[in-house]
Amino acid sequence: MYKHLFVPVDGSRLSHRAMDGGIELALQLGARITGFVIKPDMPPWTASEDNAEFTRRAKSDQSKNEAHAAALLGQFQERAATAGVVFTAQQMTAGQSIVEAAEKSGCDMIVMVSEGRSRVGKFMLGSHTKDVIIDSKLPVLVLR
Repeated sequence: MYKHLFVPVDGSRLSHRAMDGGIELALQLGARITGFVIKPDMPPWTASEDNAEFTRRAKSDQSKNEAHAAALLGQFQERAATAGVVFTAQQMTAGQSIVEAAEKSGCDMIVMVSEGRSRVGKFMLGSHTKDVIIDSKLPVLVLR
């Protein structure tokens, strides 16, 4: 039925639940996983000579974010390998959506974790999970 799961992670405490849930589901389905993390874009205004110090800091922050993303995906890959699940790591820029990345990867299901915010929290902070559910043509499994 489902043979290729797309599991976005961000390094939060919920990411570990997404990893574990995605691996468990992949084992049950005999599916493989594409683990995904978004790496932030450099702000376009950093390329100015007037912003040399800001540019240096932004590049340093970007390097730290990329290292964190690589470490997170490495941890996910290690967990999947230990469980015997085929895993592919993918990073995309913030301008690309989870839905777009899942479709480009040829996945047939998105597996996400939801924090279960209150109505006020959803109103104030929004919900990435809700956006994915609304925008995706692929089935979305939400773990809580």
